[in-house]
Amino acid sequence: MYDGLADGLVRPQLPTHSLDMALFHITTCAAWESAQAHGEYSAPSLATEGFIHLSEDRQWLVTANRFYCGVRDLVLLEIDADRLSAEVRREPADGDHYPHLYGALNLDAVTGVFALPLDDDGAITLPPDLGRRPHRG
Repeated sequence: MYDGLADGLVRPQLPTHSLDMALFHITTCAAWESAQAHGEYSAPSLATEGFIHLSEDRQWLVTANRFYCGVRDLVLLEIDADRLSAEVRREPADGDHYPHLYGALNLDAVTGVFALPLDDDGAITLPPDLGRRPHRG
């Protein structure tokens, strides 16, 4: 499969899943609690854009501070890509390729939930528990 981009170049689409790769999603505590009550998680972007925004390990902190700096009561969901029921596509955005989940997030794919701390300036920092976990992927 190929993506035709605005610059006229054709680039191969990246694989949809990678073994042992953790993906991440940022949401509110309230949205996560609601998902647990309903049995699946569905971000507003699924209705408006057709997918749920995800990030790789190297991307999520930059994304968090770009869109959520100063926002309290956020959690980071760690997701096992191999457990996802819906399709994941890595698609170009903001000069990189980001994973997008084309369907609701099944809760059994979530392997960790971490409160996102803020520093004194409102910047989101690494959750202490996430740093002590073995690196995957």
